[in-house]
Amino acid sequence: AELLDMEENQITLDNLEKGADNPAFSSRGEESLYEECNGPRGESKEERREGKGRFSSYCRKALQPASKAKRFCKAHAKVLRRVVLGLLGVAYLCYFIAACWLNFQRALALVVMTAVVVFFTCWSLFKKYCGAKVLQLLSPIWKCFQKCWPWLKWLLWVAILGGLITWLALDTSRNPEQLISLAGFCFLVLFLFACSKHHSAVSWRAVFWGLGLEFLFGLFVLRTTPGTQAFQWLGDQIQFFLGYTTAGSSFVFGNTLIEEVFAFQTLPIVVFFSCVMSILYYLGVMQWLIVKISWLLQVSMGTTATETLSVAGNIFVGQTEAPLLIRPYLADMTRSEIHAVMTGGFSTIAGSVMGAYISFGIDAASLIAASVMAAPCALAMSKLVYPEVEESKFKGKASIRLSSGEERNILEAASNGAAASVGLVANIAANLIAFLAVLEFINAALRWFGEMVDIEGLSFQVICSYVLMPVAFLMGADWADSPLVAELLGIKIFLNEFVAYQQLATYKKNRLSGLEEWNGSQKQWISERAESITTFALCGFANLSSIGIMLGGLASMVPQRKGDLASVVLRALLTGICVSMLNACLAGLFHVPTEVGDCVTFLSTANFSSTSYTLYVCCKQLFASSVLENGTLSFAGAWAGVAESALCLAQCCRHYNRTSCAG
Repeated sequence: AELLDMEENQITLDNLEKGADNPAFSSRGEESLYEECNGPRGESKEERREGKGRFSSYCRKALQPASKAKRFCKAHAKVLRRVVLGLLGVAYLCYFIAACWLNFQRALALVVMTAVVVFFTCWSLFKKYCGAKVLQLLSPIWKCFQKCWPWLKWLLWVAILGGLITWLALDTSRNPEQLISLAGFCFLVLFLFACSKHHSAVSWRAVFWGLGLEFLFGLFVLRTTPGTQAFQWLGDQIQFFLGYTTAGSSFVFGNTLIEEVFAFQTLPIVVFFSCVMSILYYLGVMQWLIVKISWLLQVSMGTTATETLSVAGNIFVGQTEAPLLIRPYLADMTRSEIHAVMTGGFSTIAGSVMGAYISFGIDAASLIAASVMAAPCALAMSKLVYPEVEESKFKGKASIRLSSGEERNILEAASNGAAASVGLVANIAANLIAFLAVLEFINAALRWFGEMVDIEGLSFQVICSYVLMPVAFLMGADWADSPLVAELLGIKIFLNEFVAYQQLATYKKNRLSGLEEWNGSQKQWISERAESITTFALCGFANLSSIGIMLGGLASMVPQRKGDLASVVLRALLTGICVSMLNACLAGLFHVPTEVGDCVTFLSTANFSSTSYTLYVCCKQLFASSVLENGTLSFAGAWAGVAESALCLAQCCRHYNRTSCAG
């Protein structure tokens, strides 16, 4: 009975929207308070009369102001709400003006956030009060547009195709290696079409719009100055934000452990990020973002609301959390829609583990861009590999109600988010221990088998580097870097992306610290272009171990669809792997080499106490410019006639061993 009473009194999302009364100020609450003052109802009339008196009359008088205040608040609720919001708005405006007046550069982030909030608030108000009138005014233009659309769309496609070919011809003329990435992109799309379940039923609108959105977003982020700066700034802010994890982890574990032990250094970030995401879900921020992104994808690609919402949710949450957004609708979804949901989960990573990868040193802007680019590409490739041949119950449905959390306040949301991450952290730690141990065992076994036939150094990584080397090259990696990129791809597909990102972070650290590119026959790092391509290629949960996670998560939500889930999961895994590779191809196509600058000026003023990537490149250029003939050292190119040439060469020889150093 008590449980039933608790369920009846529980505050739901509908209660919050309509307003819930405090029980103390309800008529039922007043009665209970009167009972407390006057005694229990079970007493006789004589006893109750005797129990009255001054204390009883005092209770009645004490409740009168509260009842009057309640009636006044109800009668003037709208006015009071507007007054409070107005006061808060004026206070924020004063604060905003003061911040901009004191230091506008410092307040730039505040200006951007305020502008975004004001824009969407104004847009919401405009739609509410003027939307219908504007649509009515524009209806003649819309009808005229619909009449012209059959021939106008072909004109538009020809213009887009012509512009794309022209841009590619001009852009790749400076860096011909970009054409390899373009060829790899086309090859992967054709390969997925060859694997299609129903070739004749492919929705080419969804495919072309999805690839187009992916292309445009990649172009904006990786090529335009505003896009690059915006995502670089966003990545820097996330890195700065994740730094607050140290305050909690150092208190619990101590500074020594978080500085020296991987588990205490990286895994607490997952806890912190999960806590923050839970708070954002409670506040409705994540739902708002997901709805806006899914609206864009649904309108442009023509996909159903359910599958689009799930794929959009995968940008921020994991492969089993995103389907929770559409849990009530999973039972009625078609196989094609389920395939899209699975592909979205395999093609992206969760925000919580993204924080861990950023802590490794992986570029935050690239990880964010890869997650966002994967959403339209995953939908497009899902509809290419498993087209819709059934009648969807959600086709043409304008909106789907998002499920919300059961938390009653922000503190409970934060606590639940942190508690929920414990399983994820344990899962990551257990998988790392198991997979690294299994990898070492496999390598030991392969070495033993290899030594039987005089093959030295045989390992899982070596096999992957040969098998997947053509794929790595097609994505745009240099032939010299392709074995290492292929090795990382193999680790990601057959083990998991966590281990692969760890290894990539080691290669990046070696490059930035200025180590020699080759240590004998072993390559110690890969180029900046290969790093960018690999970052995008690894950004996804598409690995063999994720099959069990995906099936287990979805089967627990819709146990009656186990057979359908199992029938499409392998296609979804293959599609998810290829989506990450398609993103990597675009990263290779849009990559612009970073120019080191004037090496003469740099080395002339450099402090040679430590090495860096810039120092390595400039020293390499100096070694190439030096000529040793008959014991005489001379310099060519930019170093010819520079007085400090010999001194700079001697300093470079302290760190790097070259033939010209022998003189």
